[in-house]
Order: sequence, then C-alpha cells, then structure tokens
Amino acid sequence: MTLRDNASPVCSLKFVTLLVALSPALLFLGAGVQLQNNGYDGLLIAINPQTSEDQNLIPNIKEMITEASFYLFNATKRRLFFRSIKILIPATWNANNYSKVKQESYEKANVIVTNWYGAHGGDPYTLQYRGCGKEGKYIHFTPDFLLNDDLIAGYGSRGRVFVHEWAHLRWGVFDEYNNEKPVYINGQNQIKATRCSSEITGMFVCEKGLCPQENCIISKLFQEGCTFLYNSTQNATASIMFMQSLSSVVEFCNASTHNQEAPNLQNQMCSLRSTWDVISESADFNNSVAMNGTELPPPPTFSLVQAGEKVVCLVLDVSSKMAEAGRLLRLQQAAEFYLMQIVEIHTFVGIVSFNSKGEIRAQLHQVNNDDDRKLLVSYLPATVSAEAETSICSGLKKGFEVVEKLNGKAYGSVMILVTSGDDGHISNCLLTVLSSGSTIHTIALGSSAAQNLEELSHLTGGLKFFVPDKSNSNSMIDAFSRISSGTGDIFRQHIQLESMGENVKPHHQLKSTVTVDNSVGNDTAFLVTWQTSGPPEIVLFDPNGRKYNTNNFIINKALRMARLWIPGTAKPGLWTYTLNNTHHSLQALKVTVISCASRSDVPPATVEAFVQGGSTRFPHPMMIFANVRKGFYPILNATVTATIEPETGDPVTLKLFDDGAGNIQMNAPRKSMGRKEEEQKWGFSRISSGGSFSVLGVPAGPHPDVFPPSKIIDLEAVKVEEEVTLSWTAPGEDFDQGRANSYEIRISKSLQNIQNDFNNAILVNTSKLNPQQAGAKETFTFSPKLFINGHEHQPDGMTQESHRIYVAIRAMDKNSLKSAVSNIAQASLLIPHNSAPVFARDYVILKGVLTAMGLMGIICLIIVVTHCILNRKKRRQKNRMERNYYE
Repeated sequence: MTLRDNASPVCSLKFVTLLVALSPALLFLGAGVQLQNNGYDGLLIAINPQTSEDQNLIPNIKEMITEASFYLFNATKRRLFFRSIKILIPATWNANNYSKVKQESYEKANVIVTNWYGAHGGDPYTLQYRGCGKEGKYIHFTPDFLLNDDLIAGYGSRGRVFVHEWAHLRWGVFDEYNNEKPVYINGQNQIKATRCSSEITGMFVCEKGLCPQENCIISKLFQEGCTFLYNSTQNATASIMFMQSLSSVVEFCNASTHNQEAPNLQNQMCSLRSTWDVISESADFNNSVAMNGTELPPPPTFSLVQAGEKVVCLVLDVSSKMAEAGRLLRLQQAAEFYLMQIVEIHTFVGIVSFNSKGEIRAQLHQVNNDDDRKLLVSYLPATVSAEAETSICSGLKKGFEVVEKLNGKAYGSVMILVTSGDDGHISNCLLTVLSSGSTIHTIALGSSAAQNLEELSHLTGGLKFFVPDKSNSNSMIDAFSRISSGTGDIFRQHIQLESMGENVKPHHQLKSTVTVDNSVGNDTAFLVTWQTSGPPEIVLFDPNGRKYNTNNFIINKALRMARLWIPGTAKPGLWTYTLNNTHHSLQALKVTVISCASRSDVPPATVEAFVQGGSTRFPHPMMIFANVRKGFYPILNATVTATIEPETGDPVTLKLFDDGAGNIQMNAPRKSMGRKEEEQKWGFSRISSGGSFSVLGVPAGPHPDVFPPSKIIDLEAVKVEEEVTLSWTAPGEDFDQGRANSYEIRISKSLQNIQNDFNNAILVNTSKLNPQQAGAKETFTFSPKLFINGHEHQPDGMTQESHRIYVAIRAMDKNSLKSAVSNIAQASLLIPHNSAPVFARDYVILKGVLTAMGLMGIICLIIVVTHCILNRKKRRQKNRMERNYYE
C-alpha cells in the first residue's frame, strides 16, 4: 500500500520474498567484470542515448582507461590492470560497423556516461550504498568531463580520476577529504588540515590573502573563508583517495601514512582503517599475486557494441500447473497490459508457449500502432494443457528460434519467461542460454516453480521475480511493469505510479488516490482487474473534478480487466478512484497506474529498488535499498516503504530510512531537486518491483531473538562551551526496526584505546537517555570533565596531555544483544590560539600560484581562483550524496 505524506514526496516499492532453496548467492554487481591473471575483463562502459554523438568521446574514453590501467598497476604494486573493455554505443548514434550487443545493456553498465540534468557542471562520482569494503553500483561521468580538457587542471588527468572512482566502485573505500570540515584540532591541540597523508604540505589563507593560523579562529570557531591551500609541488606519494591530481601521488594511504584523526568519510565508514588496508583484504587481492619483473602489462583492448532493434519474446508456461490459483488469468492480464501499454513503440515481439514441448504462437511482429498491439494480444494462450510436465529448455529453444529469424542470431534480444512448473533439466540448456546473447527475465509463479529457474536470469543479467498464489496480489503486473528496454532512456519508459490490491467484501468499496506529479502525465493509463464475475463499479475523478466511470473504460470481460487511457497529458494532482464491489461474493480488486515523462527536457522522478544479493541464510539480514532521484539529483525527505510478499502468510511492510542504521553517505551529487508549491502539496507516488530474494534455513515456528540493533554509523560530536553534544540516528530493536532498549557510550582521550578496547574505555552515564524509534534523530549532551581527569595512558607508553576526546556508542535490545560499535567521533576540549603548526615555504608556494595563474597581480583574486581549482581537485564533497533508502 502506498503511504502518503502531504509534507513530503511519497514513494512506494513492491518487493517479493521467495523462501525456497535457490542457487548460491548471486554476485550483486558487475557480474560481467572478471579478474583473470591480474587483468580485469568485461568492464562495460555505456553511453546514455540522450548523449549527443561526438567523435571525440570514444577516443577520450579509451585514452582514460589506458592511462588508468598503468596507473592502477603501479598503485596496486604490480598486481591489477584493465585488460578488456566494452563500450556500449547508444542506438541513437549513427551505425559505424559496431558489433551487435549480446547481453550488454545500459542498466548493467559499470560505468555510465550521461548528461547531468539541470546541473551546472558534473563531478565524476560513484554510487556507493553498501558500506566499507562493499562494491558500489556504477561510476558516473558526464560528456563534459570526458571532452573538456580545461577541466584536467582541476581534476587531474582522467586516468587518475578513473582509478579514484574504481577504488570506490570495486573495493568500497571512501574519500579522505572533507570540504565540510577542511580543518580540525588534533590530539596535540594543533590545527590540522583534513588530508591523507599528513605529509602533504600547504598553507592557511583567509578571504583577503595569507594569514597566520591563529587568524582563522574567532570565538573558538574557525572563521568562514579560512582554508588550507596545498602546495603544487609535493613529495608525498599518498593518497589517491585524497587528491589524485597531485603529480607526486601514486599510491593509497596505508597503515604507516593513514591519518586516523582526520574527520573524513573513510575514517567514518571504515572504522579508521586505511584505504590500502581495505583494498588489500578484497577478493581481488586474495585471488591474485603481484607480477614479477619490471615489464608493464599490455594496454587494454576495446570492443564497441551497439544495440539494434528491440526484440522481445514472451515464453509462457501453459502446463496444467497454470490452472491452479488463477495463475493463467493473472498471466493473461499482465501480458495484455504489457503488450498494450508497456512495450515500447517499434519493438519486435514474438510469443511462445510451452509444456513438455515448445510451440510458436506468434512470430516476430513490430509494434507500430494499437492494431499491432491488439494482434499480439490475440495470440496469448487462452487455455492450459492437460499435461503437467514442463520443459523450460523447450520453451526457450522455440523463443530463440523466433528471435533469430530477424537477424540470424538472438543477440540483444529479451526473453520474458513465466512459469509455475518444476523442471529438473534446466541445466541442460544453460550453456545454450549463455551463448545465445539473449537476456532472460524470469517470473516464477507459486512454490512449485523450478528451484534453479533464477540461474537463467543470473547468467544473462536478467531480472527475477516471484508471484505468490494470492488473489489480491498485484505482483504479476508489477513484474511486467518493471521490465524495460534497458536503454537508459527514462523519457521513453513507463513509470508505475500505483499498485493496489485488496479483497473487497460484497457491497463494499476500494477507495484511494494516486498522485500524477508534473514530471509525468503523458501516456497515462489506469488498469482495473478482478478475479471473478463481472467488473466492479468504477468511479474516477481527475484533480479538476472531471468524472470517469465504468463506461469510459475499455472492458475485456474474458480477461476480467478494464483499461482507461488518458489522452494528451494527464492533469497534475490527486486522482481519486473508487471500486464498488456490486456482487454478492468477495472480490479481489486491483488497480495499476502507469505514466511517462511529461516533457522531453525534464527527467521524471524515479525509484530504483534492489536488494543486497539474491539470497541469504538465517539469521543474516537481507538489505533492501531504494534509489529515489530526479535525473541524477537525489530527492530528499521522501517517505519510502517496502512491501515484502512471502510465499505464505501476509505481506510485511517496512519503512526504509535515509538516515541512521543504514545511512550510507556517498560521494555523489549533493544538490536536491527543488519542488514547486503544488508538488510539495501533492508529493509524488512511484512503485518499483525489487524482484525476488530468498532466505534459507529459517526455522519453523517461533525462534529466539537473534537480531541485535544495527550499527550506528553517523555519530557526530560537537563541543559547545564546556560540554559535548552527540548526535546520531536511532537504530531499532532488531536492526533498524522497532526501538532499542538502551545505549552504551564510552569516551577516551586515546584514539587507539577506544578503537581497540572499547569495553575498557570510560563509561558515560546514560541513565536518562531513552532510545527513540528507529530512524529518529538522537542527541545527548554531557560534560567530559565529569568523566576524564588528568592524564590517560597512551598506547605507545607516552603520557602526553591530550586536548581531544574520542567517543563511540553501541545500542542494546531488551535481550541484551549489542550492536557493533559505532564510528568514532571526536571533539576538541580546547580551541588553541597560538599553538598551530607553522608551515614553511609559504612565499615559494604563493609565487608558484602567481606564476600558474598568469601573473595576476591581485592576491585576493588569486586565492579565489586557486580555491576554485582546489575544489575541482578534490572533486566531490562528503555530503554530495545521492540518497538511498533501505532497511
């Protein structure tokens, strides 16, 4: 059910849980990237179809990856390089003897090249959301970054930037700078610039020129406009995750060079571990050894592939199993809706059915108008066979036969496989499927579906769905609605706005509203389905009060569905629908609403739902994510819920959080989309099927509490007068659900003490601190002097007075299960006035800046320009974040 909040945008997700034994856990990202003999193969770079064709773009991509390969090889101490790369050319570009795509698509790309809608400029960034040491989703570059050589002076060479981003994507490390906190007070009461390594040198400057460090402090706070400029010439070799643009930087920070005190994202997310420490523990390093000798690896090889015509084949089970639980009817309804509304214009579509044998029902037919769509609908299976046996391989074989008639091969085609039958022989055609070049999306109906069905999706990069045998479940239509062409062109794809299903008692009604916001409205369609008897009484009002009733809908009594298409652009605002069950028996009534972008130059709001892996084993949690954005801007303050439909039992609805127990801060676009007044009033509604996942080994019946509160990862400490105020997001009783029972806060004047021996750090009295509901913002203020007096023994045996405290926290549930220790926050007990370090060579540095800027004579102008370039060099701010909501 869609949750609505007038104060914020509204997003809804539909998830399906499959609790049966399936294949081993799937690789979540980049299944096509393989590491063999020290070289990466199968890296996919995709250009968005909205990107204008430019003859320099592909050569610049090749040059970037080639440079990156050698830079990466040296940075990983002769261990890793890029061997083979595929570049996906959009179908909107002119054909130029490119190879034909197989299973490559924009949605599967490791690197995407696309314009940054509505923004000025576009920093490279990597979408990270899974935490330290975990792979990200993709790297994003804009055409401007790849084509404008003037940007190299700020970012550094493109190859160096790519290695920085690759470390984010592949190894899950984070940035070592922080533009929000460019300076901090260290444990020795000194002002330090946030950097890694600390050997990188520079100087402090104020808004009007050079200044001593003490001038950067006003009333114990850093003066706005004060910053730290780094020398253009350095001897430090680290770190790539701090400032790869410096020519001397050729490696990652390691244990000896890592700055644990710096308030950056790497320290926060990775528990103060160095980037090299995280990287060296990755699977890539565990499965490779450094290459001997002094020779460099060969340069990468590139293959250019381009999508051709869009080809789809429906492969539909008609065995007797499809007669159970109304499966055939729900398949017919979903397939009809897909053919009439979802499948894109000019797509070639074929239809195959199967039981123990496959049968071609419709050869490929191109969709050019509604008559073509209606013709294809007429070929959908109307009955099931008496035969219970199913042969999925036979069905796929006929599907390949259909699509191969267009160009002789199945390359680039899509199969939508729907089945409820058990088939123990799928392995017989796995090699054929893999070599076909076709992408297979699987939809499993009921618990009897083949347990290894999802191997087909895994091997080909397709989506996988599960549809429970529940009359009021709309999961079948949700699955078909989720399947797109995979081109990345969101302006041509349908967006699902509503998915509602309820069992309605006789002479009762299903009533709700759906929001059509300003970013959508074209090709809007309302679908109503029912399971028995005749149609319900339908009443629909648009935002202006115009009334549509049952007579305005196109009724298909045989398939028990009614469809209304809104011509032109649907009125923005709240649409209210009412379905009256006029019959004398219970009716399963369902509503689906889809729409397209209202403008070709303004991207619509979208939500992408996904899970962390395909399966897990009890009691390990399954992480659920949603990426809510408009173009490449995050949409903040959205209300997001996930509905998990188990194989048996009632659906479970969970609220996904954009903070706290799972908030992953990302080096991603920061700016949020502004909303017009009417959009703020209505919000917006989106539905996205997240596919299926499995949880193995769940015990029957009640089981003991094994789920602790989730780890707090956003703990912050702020010194105000003589007190320290802590803030964090509340975890739950079980991970991020419910309410924790208590908090344990400990402090130390030694970073190493609290990091390595949390249990023996000084305990803070939290008796008056009562945890709030998961997702709420917590604050707690205390006086450090009440807990820390005098000196504290240092790990190295020294007893040096520290002017800094380190704080960590963990939560406990009512059964005393404890969360992992949080990130470590730090606060200065004393703001120094004259104890800051003195940096040498200030005059030499300033002279170098003057020369580099063309001998400009005004120092304040030099500082402004240099500061701008440094921001480019740093490339992204910590809070450049694309919000991901997850449980």
